[in-house]
Amino acid sequence: MYHKQESVKKIKEVIHKGFYKDNWDSLSQHETPKWFKESKFGIFIHWGVYSVPAFGSEWYSRNMYIQGSPEFEHHIKTYGPQKQFGYKDFIPMFKAEKFDAGEWVELFKNAGAKYVVPVAEHHDGFQMYDSEISEWNAFKMGPKRDILGELTKEMHRQGLINGASTHRFEHWFFMGHGKEFDSDITEEEKEGDFYWPAMPEPDLQDLYGEPAPTADFLEDWMVRTCEIIDKYRPKELYFDWWIQHHSAKPYLKMIAAYYYNRALEWEEEVMITYKHDAFMFGTATVDIERGQFSGIQPFYWQTDTAIAKNSWCYTENNDFKSAKSIICDLVDIVSKNGSLLLNVGPKADGTISEEDRKVLLEIGDWLKANGEAIYGTGTWRIAQEGPTLVDEGQFTDGKDKTFTREDFRFTRKGTYLYAACLSYPEDGSIVIRALGEQDASRLPKFHGIVENVEVLGFDEKPQWNRDEEGLHIRTENVKSDKPVIFRITIQ
Repeated sequence: MYHKQESVKKIKEVIHKGFYKDNWDSLSQHETPKWFKESKFGIFIHWGVYSVPAFGSEWYSRNMYIQGSPEFEHHIKTYGPQKQFGYKDFIPMFKAEKFDAGEWVELFKNAGAKYVVPVAEHHDGFQMYDSEISEWNAFKMGPKRDILGELTKEMHRQGLINGASTHRFEHWFFMGHGKEFDSDITEEEKEGDFYWPAMPEPDLQDLYGEPAPTADFLEDWMVRTCEIIDKYRPKELYFDWWIQHHSAKPYLKMIAAYYYNRALEWEEEVMITYKHDAFMFGTATVDIERGQFSGIQPFYWQTDTAIAKNSWCYTENNDFKSAKSIICDLVDIVSKNGSLLLNVGPKADGTISEEDRKVLLEIGDWLKANGEAIYGTGTWRIAQEGPTLVDEGQFTDGKDKTFTREDFRFTRKGTYLYAACLSYPEDGSIVIRALGEQDASRLPKFHGIVENVEVLGFDEKPQWNRDEEGLHIRTENVKSDKPVIFRITIQ
């Protein structure tokens, strides 16, 4: 039988005996895994009870209790008053009858992904795995299957790196609006209940926002996270936002120390990703939600974004990005020392939409021809050249980028420098100005020897020459609406 305090005691014992302690000085000794440095591209999965209404976004469980919101009005019109049909009543409708973990992982592998991060528990508080802590999970209700377990097993079988994300911390306030009117969320919510604690929503940008999570909630969050660590041994543990709140800090340090110590026992390389400076820089990996850095970084980082512009989960009105735009983002991110975690939102029955599939397979086809310029590469002396700059910061991915024939991104590996033209011209003529012939007086501009130029994915030998203007490349039959990559041999 589960006892929270026994779990808390075990966590503290592992930290006490282990190499890593729950302070930033100790945790700063952790290093970024080699597998992450080389993988560059992963798949995120938002799938849960919110996939049943498939309306608005994955925040349906919160918004359906906000009076006057589109979700509130849609819910009453479609399902009835929240007092009679609450969020919990979607659980029996979440059957996942067509879910096939092997089919999903095969699709992600064909898309060129190297790691997969399913959401283990979202803000709504429904666990997508077999848990001893709460009965409100997919193994005991709804699908009655260990979703995270099945996916993890398939990742291992098919050679992909397994991860998991937890968004539990936001559950502190996520159902709180349901107490503002007569709904199925009441003041009697207690620990262990699905909706608990359903507190008033604080200012989510305030690091000291009130009401602050209590010790009972924080311990529950910590032991849930450590249960995921122990049962599924994720190589990436992803945290969503709001853990930057001051109340989370002691528990974040304990979770990290526990996770890193357990990984030493398993002899596995693991990592944590975080947002908003929730962790001390250098103790975990920076993540930017739906955004990028504008320039090259001296540290490894990750972008998480979604194929759909408007939602992380499947909805009936998703606005899907094109494969071209995502590939351009991937190339840009990798050139700046980052990795792309691309989200897919499956339907409630366990199928993945045709729109998602099409995008994933287009990305996979491009990576089959051009992956050597992505996987296992490092940064060059510069990341980019050209007039089109990427806006820096989170939530900037809704704006379409229009690249030109002058926009290039650079990566390198061993002998080769890779130059990606983000918008290849119809006439097949480009100039890479960073590779122009320079004399020593203009150093530190590139002053090396270009030995050969090849184009990836096409059976054609480009014509090329160098002068002071740049490296001139000409092709006759190279046509593509996606980035075209040139492999440049440096002597």
